Amino acid sequence: MTYTQFDDIITSQTASALGETTKEATDSLASGAVTFKGLEAMSVDDLLSRIVNGLVEFAIHLALAVLVFYVGKFLINKIYKLTATIFIRRKLDRSLATFVLSLIRIVLYFILIVTVIGILGIETSSFLALFASAGVAIGLALSGTLQNFAGGVLILLLKPYRIGDYIEAQGYAGTVNEIQIFSTIINTPDNKQIIIPNGGLSTGSINNYSKEDYRRVDWTISISYGDDVDVARKAISDILMSDDRVVKEFIEDDREMRKATSDTQNKPEDAPDDDIDDSPEERRSIWKRLFGHRKTVAEKLEERLDKQLKKTLSMLPKTNRAPFIALSNLNSSSIDMTVRAWTRSEFYWSLYFDMNERFYKELPKHGLSFPFPQMDVHLNTVEKA
Repeated sequence: MTYTQFDDIITSQTASALGETTKEATDSLASGAVTFKGLEAMSVDDLLSRIVNGLVEFAIHLALAVLVFYVGKFLINKIYKLTATIFIRRKLDRSLATFVLSLIRIVLYFILIVTVIGILGIETSSFLALFASAGVAIGLALSGTLQNFAGGVLILLLKPYRIGDYIEAQGYAGTVNEIQIFSTIINTPDNKQIIIPNGGLSTGSINNYSKEDYRRVDWTISISYGDDVDVARKAISDILMSDDRVVKEFIEDDREMRKATSDTQNKPEDAPDDDIDDSPEERRSIWKRLFGHRKTVAEKLEERLDKQLKKTLSMLPKTNRAPFIALSNLNSSSIDMTVRAWTRSEFYWSLYFDMNERFYKELPKHGLSFPFPQMDVHLNTVEKA
């Protein structure tokens, strides 16, 4: 094919495309001209009647759209409150419940807005296509934000921490105050609010201090050279064993003891039995009559699983968690003793500071002294002749 033949083909295709475009434009102008001529042929009364009918029809659609909007808003609030009540009764995690309720409200309002737009006569397919294209553009622009959203979903599903836990992550430590869709808010011990994106939390390391109900407290106590190590060991052991917060031997026994004590203190003497339902059948709600047996089955299944878990744990060998005291280091001017004791997580800091004070006050009574850096200086005197 020569250059002249190629040029002729391009010219013919361009002319054909221009001809089709010109034809479409001509048809559009012709239809507009026909409509304009039809309006010119109408009388003033017909034109006013047509305008009035159009306004009446639009007013009817507008009134119907407003009615549907308020009715839908009322139903959305009812569904929201009903779902929240179910979550509260089922004792669902507060952070997960907040996320699910927010998602339900957003989805329902989106459906309501699309319905109202359809009632007004606007084409919803183009509206949805516009939203889809806008969503793609926003997703490309906010890729980091979507990563935080995905991280928030993973955190709510996997639950590496919950509201009220004391965590350390991304170089910050504090109590989790709120788990949002895109970020987690923690409060530091000095009450500073830190907002951490969920993307880094879902992929990074998290130190959750509140995950376990028991923790180990460590001390390093220095005594002077010449002090009796056995006396120091016995004095420290007596101080630790005299505190009720310290685990004496096994964590399992301490847990059962504290649970029994708590149940005895919290239960009133004249408290009614929870298993007895004195309410008549006609006073029971429809929800309770329909789904009350399911809750009973779930409770029985949970109790059975708890019993099996306790039975399995009781067969495992227990680990001795009694206080540990040993001589760990011989320094230049002191003898260092390592002291370890187990306690419940909520008692960690109170036990740590209280024991520091007791060690300082009570150990000197047993003839023990706390060393401090010292330097011996020897002077050699030279007699003059």
